Amino acid sequence: VVATVMSNLGLHEFCRNNGIDLVCTAVGDRNVLEKMLECDYMIGGEQSGHTIFREYATTGDGQLTALQFLQVLVQSGKKASELVACCAQYPQELVNVTVDHTPGVKERIMADPTLWEMAKEKEALLNGEGRILLRPSGTEALIRVMVEAKTTEIALQVANDLADYIKKLSN
Repeated sequence: VVATVMSNLGLHEFCRNNGIDLVCTAVGDRNVLEKMLECDYMIGGEQSGHTIFREYATTGDGQLTALQFLQVLVQSGKKASELVACCAQYPQELVNVTVDHTPGVKERIMADPTLWEMAKEKEALLNGEGRILLRPSGTEALIRVMVEAKTTEIALQVANDLADYIKKLSN
């Protein structure tokens, strides 16, 4: 399976626990497809629901995804809720921090060693039950802070702490 770095930690756990190879790419279905072709994988997608079934198409298609799901649902004889219950979904908080649009600002912020040390410390506090992703937007004057944790409260607190620090860096 090919997914993006934004994919939920529950997917990572499900794949690991079921012997499924999972490869992550940068955000974008173009990146997913390129990695699928490179690794000769047949399924990939983004958390947004853009799922690519390479046997049938090279782009995400909601109707095709629905039909594939319905086929598995019928073959399994289970309720949809039972079928999806095997893959936990971690609470995920995404905070977009607006930064100065001046060229080089996002790069300067992303190169700040204190930011990365802070993120490392926060991730250690999650104790393997969450993760942190910091990334500059490719299209907007934003730094995206994504945090997954066992609870929404923890994820939001960590995301806001990091976002507050990034705001200080952008001034």
